[in-house]
Amino acid sequence: MRKLEKIYHTLYSHYGDLDWWPADTPFEVVVGAVLTQNTAWTNVEKAIECFEGDLSAERILDLPMEELEEIIRPAGFYRQKAQYLKAVTEWFLGYDGDIDLIKSRPLADIRSELLQVRGVGNETADSILLYAFDFPTFVVDAYTMRLFGRFPLDAGKTYIEVKNFCERELPQDAEVYKHFHALIVQNGKDHCKKKMACAGCPLEGECGKLYPSEAICYHANKFKYMI
Repeated sequence: MRKLEKIYHTLYSHYGDLDWWPADTPFEVVVGAVLTQNTAWTNVEKAIECFEGDLSAERILDLPMEELEEIIRPAGFYRQKAQYLKAVTEWFLGYDGDIDLIKSRPLADIRSELLQVRGVGNETADSILLYAFDFPTFVVDAYTMRLFGRFPLDAGKTYIEVKNFCERELPQDAEVYKHFHALIVQNGKDHCKKKMACAGCPLEGECGKLYPSEAICYHANKFKYMI
């Protein structure tokens, strides 16, 4: 079994199915992927609640900018994110909100389109593609870089390098990618924090956590990409 697969199975055996990403509709996933930029998920949940159950692409497109900004204020950077939401909503409605039509397109084409939308970078695009539309594309975030840097795994230094490494080493399966991303995030919150809390970590016996702290955190601290 490859090292990355072993990490996946170890984490899955410990945490189980975390049922992530929480959303009622694919479009809510799209909105959440934008709102979660540079903020905690708890703030995204507060912003989603401010839509009071009326979260649709048509409403976001029709809302005056000032009103949309006020609704999403709890997520932070609300003026910037309101513009991003308008842009990604226009892209979504370019397909008439037809999920099946979007899913019928080649992954590479849809990903390229999303990356041209204002405010959508690699992590946001892959989150939308994976969780809203079930495309098999791996999401890389700061938790991923921190874990891989500490383990360590020679996965690369850039977003695309790490993404490609994961997609080579794992089955090309959207459900596996969803589970693994959620497991890495959960482990990063419980144990693989900026200040390590290794006791009880399911990877404790195998992780290279005894590296000097500067080396351990090098890739995580140097990891730069557009969200």
